Order: sequence, then C-alpha cells, then structure tokens
Amino acid sequence: MSEINLTLKIWRQPNAEAEGKVETYSVENISTDSSFLEMLDVLNEKLTHEGIDPVAFDHDCREGICGMCGAMVNGVAHGPEKETTLCQLHMRHFNNGDTIVIEPFRSRAFPIYKDLMIDRSALDRIIQAGGYTNVNTGGTPDANSVRISSQQVELAMDAAACIGCGACVASCPNGAAMLFTSAKISQLALLPQGQVERKERAQAMVQCMDDEGFGHCTNTKECEAVCPKGISISNIARLNREFLKGIFTGRDD
Repeated sequence: MSEINLTLKIWRQPNAEAEGKVETYSVENISTDSSFLEMLDVLNEKLTHEGIDPVAFDHDCREGICGMCGAMVNGVAHGPEKETTLCQLHMRHFNNGDTIVIEPFRSRAFPIYKDLMIDRSALDRIIQAGGYTNVNTGGTPDANSVRISSQQVELAMDAAACIGCGACVASCPNGAAMLFTSAKISQLALLPQGQVERKERAQAMVQCMDDEGFGHCTNTKECEAVCPKGISISNIARLNREFLKGIFTGRDD
C-alpha cells in the first residue's frame, strides 16, 4: 500500500454572509487506496485535534449516486478523472508532494452555505416547475401494452442518469443549467408517459431556470466534459426543439 503527502489549499467561508479565503493545510501518510472524501476526513480529524473548525463539505451516499459531494479540484468539477464523482475519485490519481486546490462549485444560483457546501435547491425548483408527469392513469397497465423502441428507452435512460450535482453549472463559463434541465426534459419527452405535459414542460422549466439566475448556453461543451454521468449535449438540442414546439403549438392549458 502506497502513501503520499499533500498540500491542500481549501476555500474556507464560515457562512453565506462572511468573506471567504483560501487556507493551506498539509496531510501526511494518505493511502492511495483511499477516496478523496476519506482524505478530507483525515484532514478534519487532524483539524479537530488541533482545535480548528473542520472543513464542511457535502456528502451522503459516497457511491457516486447522489452528487452532493461535488467540488472543484484544481479547477475541475469533481476532479481530474472523467465520469467520476468526487466521492469515487481515489488518491492514486495524485502524486506525492502535490498541491491540491479545493473550492466549492461557484454560481450565482448556488449560494455558499459554508466552506465547500452550496445550496443546490435552484435545481430542485426547476424540477418542480415541470419535471414530472401528472396524469391519472387508473390501474397499472401491462408493461407490454405500450411499445417503446429500444433506442428511445436507451436515450431516456441515459438522460435519467443525471444526478443533479451541478458540475455542469460550475464548469460553464456562463453558469448555465442547460445540460441539467435538458436531461430532465429529455427523460420524459422520449417516453409515452411524458407526453401529457409535453407542450408546457420545456417552457415552464426554462422560465424557472432563467428566474433562478442561471446563464445561457453558448455551446462551449464544458458541461459535457465534466458531467460525472456522461450526459450528452444532444439533450440540449432536444430541449430547444421541445421549447420551440411548445411555443408554436401552444400550451395545453
């Protein structure tokens, strides 16, 4: 088992109103088999023993499912490994003596709670605006009664893989949430169950996205490059089509 020593430059901010700054810490004898969050756990144990407030960071499943762990590592959302959440990033991808800069996701729509913890509730409100189906279907239909092509199913499942971590927003130079919103629209637009609200869904969710202060997409593809679930920007093209269809065909209400 290999061990490494690291210098950490971490953004510290006690609360949303306070000014933050970068603090420098050192950690020794970090196992290369440990995850990035386990490395932060080691740091926090050290800070606690020294009477220093530990670094606050979001986490829950630590299995790459919830997306809460997201942070910027050396300027890259979730760190250097492609399609990997921060909790699944292992220290073997770093070298002994490295300096690692760790910052929260930054966006006008993501206020900082403390240190690396941010408020992602703006993404929840976009979902609430239209990312659902609302129809009384009665009894449960037989699964084979509605035929869906395998291609449509795969595309819908690929879009549904989005975990709402916000990496796309943090990496976009405009702070756009188009990849997230398009994934949530696509997963419903591609399936029969999502057709009832189809005409109004894209308009409502895009309007909410704008109201929350997210920027506009200019196709830099930074969002696709850092997405831990490999969501394709082809979903953004689908969102634009859905939005225009809603405008020209009118809302159901």
